[in-house]
Amino acid sequence: MLSSVPRARHRYLDVDGVRVFYRESVPAREDAPVLLLLHGFPSASHQFRRLIDALGTQYRLIAPDYPGFGYTEAPAGFRYSFDRLADITEGFVQQLGLDRFVMYVFDFGAPVGFRLAERHPEWIAGLITQNGNAYEDGLSDAARGLLTLTPEAPGAEESVRGFLTLDGTRMQYETGVADTELISPDGWTLDQHFLDLPGRKEAQLALFFDYHTNIESYPRWQAWLRDHTPPTLITWGRNDPFFTEPGARAYLRDLPDAELHLPDTGHFALDTHLPEIAPLIAGFLDRAWK
Repeated sequence: MLSSVPRARHRYLDVDGVRVFYRESVPAREDAPVLLLLHGFPSASHQFRRLIDALGTQYRLIAPDYPGFGYTEAPAGFRYSFDRLADITEGFVQQLGLDRFVMYVFDFGAPVGFRLAERHPEWIAGLITQNGNAYEDGLSDAARGLLTLTPEAPGAEESVRGFLTLDGTRMQYETGVADTELISPDGWTLDQHFLDLPGRKEAQLALFFDYHTNIESYPRWQAWLRDHTPPTLITWGRNDPFFTEPGARAYLRDLPDAELHLPDTGHFALDTHLPEIAPLIAGFLDRAWK
């Protein structure tokens, strides 16, 4: 019985002066399909713990923490931008020797992941997007208001800092969820622990003020999707208060063969719908890897 329990490694890897923490499952097969899990805000690789437990014996799941998130340690003076998060993630992938994987993008993971895809289209065997937005259709008014702020705008820093509180973090987990008792408080509590570490709120401020570069990149990423047509699975919490259902459906304009699922939940869909989503991911990995 114990042999069926998935094993997971928890390691650090030095990438360009950053000590990157990551989780990696140890599947039974050495040639198992690889899934790179790119987390969102305000979370880290811990958001994928249950998914790793569910699929880790069959597939190689790898989930790094970005600089400014989770257990990853960035040096003083690190410049926080989405380009730099992608630089570190790119170096991480290269150091692991990965040359082909299915990419799972969620929230902030979408701008990190699409930068990787632009730089290395040959790496991408398939795409899973779970509330990972790449279309203006998917920006709610609340998201647009926060993600287009500039440092010089009156009250901008106060608006972002107000979002980095325990109430703001918990709200992201619970909004749009029919039964909030399905969500463990461990998620938002651990997220807030990391947000409250020295320097972390300043890192998030820099990333929020850099987010406009992602919105400006949407047309380029959409062109990449049309040009490369990766096999794509869309599993999107349809009640997400930030990245809304139209953002999920917009992918079908450029990827008409994509598989679309819209569970009746909020931003952190895996927290409430893992039993439904995990089999979809497993089936997709098997098809895309071939």
